[in-house]
Amino acid sequence: MITPTTDELLTALNAQRWAAEVADQAPFDTLDQLLDAAHDATPLTTAEIEEAIAHHPRIGEKPVGDSASAAHSRSEQGTSVELAAEIAAANAAYEKRFGRVFIIRAAGRTRAEILSEATRRLALDDDTELAIVGEQLRDIALLRLEAMFA
Repeated sequence: MITPTTDELLTALNAQRWAAEVADQAPFDTLDQLLDAAHDATPLTTAEIEEAIAHHPRIGEKPVGDSASAAHSRSEQGTSVELAAEIAAANAAYEKRFGRVFIIRAAGRTRAEILSEATRRLALDDDTELAIVGEQLRDIALLRLEAMFA
């Protein structure tokens, strides 16, 4: 049985409604059931996306603090400094364009892939980009839940 606490769910994705919706379905017999519930609790609203983003460091920057969320970010982003200046520039351009930090599931992606995706997404319209941000937050949450409960 898997019975995630609200705090554990908020560590995966800091969106109160999402965490409550997933927690209300517990306990789960399997990890797959938990992941399905977490997936089905999306899409996120604009307000939920903003709520969740508030706890994400910029891609390429070292997360600070000793919270569980910071620890997840450190493991997801890795420690490579390759392309650091280009990623920092892409972050700045993205923040200027969209008014929020660039969110991407970094786990399993190279720095070059992240840079390429940031550049591609800069050309998107606001609504399309917001939908992608919600999807990326969900994908990050699913990876974090897998790491916590596997």
